[in-house]
Formats: sequence, structure tokens, C-alpha cells
Amino acid sequence: MTELILPNDTNTLGNLLGGRLMHFIDLVAAMAAYRHSRTHVVTASMDHIDFIAPVHVGDFLILKSCVNRAFNTSMEVGVTVWVENPIAGVNRHVASAYLTFVAVDAQGRKVPVPRLEPETDEEKQHYEDAGRRRDQHREESGRRQGAKSI
Repeated sequence: MTELILPNDTNTLGNLLGGRLMHFIDLVAAMAAYRHSRTHVVTASMDHIDFIAPVHVGDFLILKSCVNRAFNTSMEVGVTVWVENPIAGVNRHVASAYLTFVAVDAQGRKVPVPRLEPETDEEKQHYEDAGRRRDQHREESGRRQGAKSI
């Protein structure tokens, strides 16, 4: 997905608003999840995001998304964000994020998603990394649940 950054997307310094960038990331990730699952999807979480460099009015924002792994009813989608200054012809990486989506039917009930079979070495690495992140999230969630009951 490519977006032209306009003044209404920016703060008073002419830099892209962080919330607007997160909106674009959510949209492009949802499209990948929707295509893979062929059903409705809802955002369950967005992992840690770093704003590496500013994006200015007139820049092109280039977002690329890919389903890293499909679980039972959920999917992890990775998004990489680049900025291109069309006048200078310079591209640079400005953000990356991982999002989790849950597939649902028209009534909002969870539904199974198709399996994902990684083929390339890069796809296999993303697949394995997604499994490790899921395990870490479950551990953290368990610790938070334990802390709430004390």
C-alpha cells in the first residue's frame, strides 16, 4: 500500500502523526489477514512499534505486509514501512510492527483459518519467529493473570 502524506496527516512540525501511521499499519495488515483467511478479521493486538525516522508532508509512505504464521483462528502479520522522498529519490525504513488478527464469521464468532506453509528460508524464519512471539505473549499473559489474582 502506498500513501501520499498530506498536511491533514501531520502534526504542527509537518511530520506524520504516530497514530495515523498506526492506522495505515493496521489497514495494510488487515488486508493481508483478510486475503489469507477469506473471511472477516479483527485486530487482536499490535506488538511493539518503533518510530525510527520522521515522515514529512509530500513523502510517499510504502507499507508491505505478509502473513507470517496462521494458528487455529488467529494469524500474525508483519508490516514493514518505508518512506520515499519522490524529489530526492531517497528511500528509508521508518517502522516495523507485528499484528495479530482473529478470523471471525459475520456474527463475530471465531473461525478456523487455512494453514500457512512457508517455502523460502525467509518465510521459514518468519514462521518460527512468530511461534516464539506467540509463546512469549502467552507467558506474559499468564504472569499478568497471576498478578491480578494476588
